Amino acid sequence: MRIEQIKAFLAVSETGSFGQAAKLCNVTQSTISRQVQGLENHLKTTLFHRQAQAKLTVSGEKLLPHARRICQEWEKVEEKIQDLLGGKQPELCVAAIHSVCAYYLPPILQTFCQCHPHVQLRITALGSDRTLKVLRDGLVDIAIVMNNKYLTSTSEMIVKHLYYEPIKVMVSNNHPLATQKSVTISELAKYSQVIFKDGYGMQRIVQDVFASYGFGLEVAMELNTLDAFRGVIRQGNLIALLPELALQESKSDSSLAIIPINMESINPLENQLTREVVLITTKDRFEIPTVRDFFNLVYEYGEKNND
Repeated sequence: MRIEQIKAFLAVSETGSFGQAAKLCNVTQSTISRQVQGLENHLKTTLFHRQAQAKLTVSGEKLLPHARRICQEWEKVEEKIQDLLGGKQPELCVAAIHSVCAYYLPPILQTFCQCHPHVQLRITALGSDRTLKVLRDGLVDIAIVMNNKYLTSTSEMIVKHLYYEPIKVMVSNNHPLATQKSVTISELAKYSQVIFKDGYGMQRIVQDVFASYGFGLEVAMELNTLDAFRGVIRQGNLIALLPELALQESKSDSSLAIIPINMESINPLENQLTREVVLITTKDRFEIPTVRDFFNLVYEYGEKNND
């Protein structure tokens, strides 16, 4: 059953004529006849007495109020979709990793709000894996995450590189490593660590890099906020590997020390431990002007700041 068949049925019931219904729908009379006949075949009943004037049968009378409601709801759906594709979107939902929400997005959000004053932004800070899940589930329009090619290399996703970010070590200012200009993975392996909880891409990076060097990872605790990391590291002998953007406030904190990691690679380009941050949406969402505008704004900001 198709909406055109329902509309043809309503047109005939309103005009009492297949010919007048055709004029009302701006199609040929044979088209109206085929559409009504198709509906009758689907319902396995006759809907009109085909006399000088087309009159509803008992089945047609039963169908009429439901057909009207179907067409009314369809018109509402069409209007909402046209509004959406025309840029009339009441809200835009974005999920991003914590450091991006805190330090990367704010100037972009201000610019977007100035250009789209009638769109309400909803920003959620989540771990990378969780962010990708809510994007796939249709709960957000755009995701900004640490790249994980196993999760982002699917045909329905549009993925754009934003930046590579060094990962460094945060320790307290009285930690044995605090005075060093750089540290190696073998030196870091001697200390217990504070890491992000499961579902955060940083946990996976830290685990993988220690495993690749043949070291076990001694985890003292798992956290999920930058304030909690700073508070715990200040207290003792624990260390934390964090991306540089997440260390912005820590750099001005005299109770903490930030140390680069020396990967001891013969290739200078591979001598730093880094993560890649990417911008993601789905192909269907990219067709929506509001989503596309925000996506392009974030991407252009990243290109400008990487020059």
